[in-house]
Amino acid sequence: MKRGQYVVIGLGRFGSSLAKELIELGYEVLGLDKDEEAVDEMSEMLTHVVAADSTDEEVLRSLGIRNFDCAVVAIGDDIQASVLTVILLKDIGVKQVVAKALSELHGKVLEKIGADRVIFPERDMGIRVAHQLVSPNLLDYIELSRDYTIAELQVPKRLCGRSLKDLDPRARYGCSVVAINKKNSVIIAPTAEDTLDDQDVMVVIGTNEQIESFENAVIG
Repeated sequence: MKRGQYVVIGLGRFGSSLAKELIELGYEVLGLDKDEEAVDEMSEMLTHVVAADSTDEEVLRSLGIRNFDCAVVAIGDDIQASVLTVILLKDIGVKQVVAKALSELHGKVLEKIGADRVIFPERDMGIRVAHQLVSPNLLDYIELSRDYTIAELQVPKRLCGRSLKDLDPRARYGCSVVAINKKNSVIIAPTAEDTLDDQDVMVVIGTNEQIESFENAVIG
């Protein structure tokens, strides 16, 4: 099979949204759900859609799931089915298995049984919204790991014309500006001489504390 083929198991709100976005990005997607109504709704949007039980090993093998580049287990409300599906996917040799967790405990179980990546859509979205509420200049916030975060900070008018050398975020705050989104272009890995304009967006990487210090001292 060609690279870039995904199977999304569980076509609820998260799974269907993920599957449609993968299609928009140009990938082939097989959607699988035991709910025939959910399958019917997605039948014309995805490459293929199948109504089937993902905890049935024979079904997974007959669909050639092991040949897909990545399987996403997006089952929304049945932890047992989620766990069994991940076990079967790993057992039949799927290269990468990504699983949605409903709770921290569910996530730990998924990690223990071999999921390559565990995601917490509701928790992560809650964290991002909370940060956006308390930091007016923060446009987006993504936790990369326990130690590092990447954030988008909007440049206020008073910094217009200032260079990154003037701000010196690395030396003063420990964080780094890795890109500047301008009105009609994006500067990747900007130099110290690059200047800021009103309404530019700085993409900053560092710890939560470093980014907060930088935002409070320079942006806020």
